[in-house]
Amino acid sequence: MTASNNGPKGPSLAAEANGHTARHLLAGALVLVLAAAYITTEVAGLPQAMVVIVAGVIGVYMALNIGANDVANNVGPAVGSGALTMAGALAIAAVFETMGALIAGGDVIGTIAKEIIDPADIPDAGAFVRLMLSALLAAAIWINVATYLGSPVSTTHSIVGGVLGAGLAAAGMDSVDWGVMAKIAASWVVSPVLGAAIAAAFLAAIKAGIVFREDKVAAAKRWLPVLVAIMGAAFTAYLLLKGLKRVWRPDGATIFASSVAAFGLIYVMVRPLVAAAAKGMENTREAVSRLFTVPLICAAALLSFAHGSNDVANAIGPLAAIVHTVGEGAITTKVTIPPWVMLIGAVGLSAGLILFGAKMVRRVGTEITEMDRIRAFTVALSSSITVIVASAMALPVSSTHIAIGAIFGVGFLREYLENEADKVRAIRALFSDHREPQLFDTGRSEMEWRRAVVAELLKDGPVEPEAEHYARLTERAEMALKNWQRRKLVRRSHLRTIVMAWLITVPATALIASLVYVAVSAIAFPGLADL
Repeated sequence: MTASNNGPKGPSLAAEANGHTARHLLAGALVLVLAAAYITTEVAGLPQAMVVIVAGVIGVYMALNIGANDVANNVGPAVGSGALTMAGALAIAAVFETMGALIAGGDVIGTIAKEIIDPADIPDAGAFVRLMLSALLAAAIWINVATYLGSPVSTTHSIVGGVLGAGLAAAGMDSVDWGVMAKIAASWVVSPVLGAAIAAAFLAAIKAGIVFREDKVAAAKRWLPVLVAIMGAAFTAYLLLKGLKRVWRPDGATIFASSVAAFGLIYVMVRPLVAAAAKGMENTREAVSRLFTVPLICAAALLSFAHGSNDVANAIGPLAAIVHTVGEGAITTKVTIPPWVMLIGAVGLSAGLILFGAKMVRRVGTEITEMDRIRAFTVALSSSITVIVASAMALPVSSTHIAIGAIFGVGFLREYLENEADKVRAIRALFSDHREPQLFDTGRSEMEWRRAVVAELLKDGPVEPEAEHYARLTERAEMALKNWQRRKLVRRSHLRTIVMAWLITVPATALIASLVYVAVSAIAFPGLADL
């Protein structure tokens, strides 16, 4: 009976999953077809309309992949912690990503074009269009592969690698600014390390200030408004520095003053709200963690807005350059972005998130390490702060690497703290007749624990020579610690996969782009010969 019940279930689930995937792929294909039809109406009458239509479809394909891969970093921790359902997270991210793209997106050509490849080295406008087409397609293909493998990668690094590879094929080694590329390579290390360090520091502070306190509710009422105010100040600076730069570019003093004002205003507003929410609350970690729910949801929305305002450029940047070059018939580094280009980028990004984003949301939110609301809040807070710190230090960083680094940072800190607590329990079990809590403080090293136990045992005078007694206790402690097994609370397989994907993103997209450029150059593409 058991066998017959289990037999059909596996194939049924597999068929359901395959049907689910097939429907999503068909829906994605429909998005591309509709995008092609819409672009055709926008560019009808242009002599090189076919070039723009093809570029537009590739741009939407790129936007779909950004939505499927990159947006998970903003909402994944909130889903993993239970603060948001998958449907709620996808809806919030889609709305705020689209708002960010349409309201504040469009700082396009900077590093993507003129800082990596010198436009003066490109032979002609046709070669420049082929370069941007190749870079866009290569980046989209690589992000698609990375999403399939379950690895969150930097979409910015993907398009940078595409421009690099196609630029090398078009103009050779001398056309590349290797200093810029060195800074980008350095960000592979700087971004995740900064994100992990800042996230771990904040989580340690929250644990010390709230979680490990005897009266957790009182501690939360004291410190949570401060943390939310810090988050508000950080996001104010983040949005002014990165998210609203197309709309407004304030100076440093204005950004600092705005952040301080935001801190004060948010603290005054949040303090009574936290006090009201904490009234009658149980003095447990789980209850206090629920106080972080609303701030975490707000953080996910703000991160999505900032991401949409920034990373939509990775899809529409090369497309805008192509549209402008085709229209002008010459290479320029300053472009005007048509509204329809912004629109298809925003729609493509949201469609990719809704259709294909759930897989990466689960990977980021639940599969790397276990998330609760305090850890998820820490990831969101540290992500915004890390971007600000890196910008102040003029370091080129990846928002993806920062967010994933923050997740690993809180995961490894949790692993360390819980393993240290396990060591305490192991030593307590060994010396079961000496349970004074002060002897087993998690801040002590193993040797300090042993010495403390020995001192306590010898307090009323040694029963046997101190050296022999210490040696016997040390031997027993070492045996206990040898039998103790360290728990791994961060999945190392995901760590290896993600780091490997990060390391090969630029080389992989560069190789794909160079091959695509050679192939496109060998084809008599309609319209390119006229540029």
